[in-house]
Amino acid sequence: MPNRYLIANWKMNIPPEGIVTYLDAVKDANAVIAPPFVYLKDVAARFANISAQNCADQKAGAFTGEVSADMLRDCGARFVIIGHSERRTIYGEDDGLIARKLEMVIDAGLTPILCIGENEQQRERGHAVEFCSDQLCAAAIPQLANANEIVVAYEPIWAIGTGRNATGAMVAEIVGAIRDALERFWPDGLASRTSILYGGSVTPDNVDDLIADGRIDGFLVGGASLDSKRFLALAEAMKRLPAQP
Repeated sequence: MPNRYLIANWKMNIPPEGIVTYLDAVKDANAVIAPPFVYLKDVAARFANISAQNCADQKAGAFTGEVSADMLRDCGARFVIIGHSERRTIYGEDDGLIARKLEMVIDAGLTPILCIGENEQQRERGHAVEFCSDQLCAAAIPQLANANEIVVAYEPIWAIGTGRNATGAMVAEIVGAIRDALERFWPDGLASRTSILYGGSVTPDNVDDLIADGRIDGFLVGGASLDSKRFLALAEAMKRLPAQP
């Protein structure tokens, strides 16, 4: 049975209220915090579940400015976000690079949070399901057989940082397709315990529509995660997720 997760992705920000004040406010929330690299140890000292926002696709070597999955583990990270839409669209990361990062994260004993999602043009042409399925197929590396857990975050690119968001019905359709693709492309048994999150301008205002059908296992939250009160409202909404079968 998949675990449920609420993940705060601070991106290249820190909460306006300050790290210590923020973490004190959300200390009882069942959540994962993903701060910028330089604050990983600071956050890990005060909060149990920590994620890095990215990692290198190599284990070590002459790669100036890169940070390996092993280094992130040593800083207290338990999870690593890979393939975020901003990494794909702004920095040109393709499926091959992301597959190598996935390998590194699994080999380091960390839990990958693999992001997938279509852009506006792909959705308008009716290709969203096919595109997301292809991204999961590209991530079907041999190391998946060694993974204890994988988290998949569906984040439609057209909804990231735009204030637009998918409806619950739209998300439910894609989640069903993701489950199908996982069963087809990934090792037996892994699909059934893979958590599927939604990330795309999630706020306290739209969260109830997104959880109504019960097909998602949580959220990867960007902007709304920088305000502890809004993030706590999302943590409270997680309690309203329908019981898993």
